[in-house]
Amino acid sequence: MRIGELSERTNTSRRLLRYYEEQGLIISDRCANGYRNYDDRLVDRVLQIRGLLTAGLPTRIIKQILPCLDKPRSIYFPDATPEMIATLELERDRMTERINCLARNRDAIDAYLDAVLSNNRPHAAADEASTTS
Repeated sequence: MRIGELSERTNTSRRLLRYYEEQGLIISDRCANGYRNYDDRLVDRVLQIRGLLTAGLPTRIIKQILPCLDKPRSIYFPDATPEMIATLELERDRMTERINCLARNRDAIDAYLDAVLSNNRPHAAADEASTTS
């Protein structure tokens, strides 16, 4: 697929896709006319990259962990430094905190919706009965 289609399918700007390619996060083939051609599997890859960036990981770390996101997994990191491991542990812990916060917020919204919907049901039935009488 061309860069425009990948951009649309991932809601990612073309400029950002080119940046991901410059950083070695995604790879394109070049057609005879010079246009980039992307494999369909890159849709999921771009979404994963965006999620990791949103979670706070820098592109240099994302590049190193991308093999872990593929199947079959062949994980081999000859350059896994103590700094990289510490960074990944810190980012993992930050993600866990955000996941927990999001789960609490989701549960609060669920409780609010349950209360609102259960409070509206009796009123709606009473209103309907008074309009039909």
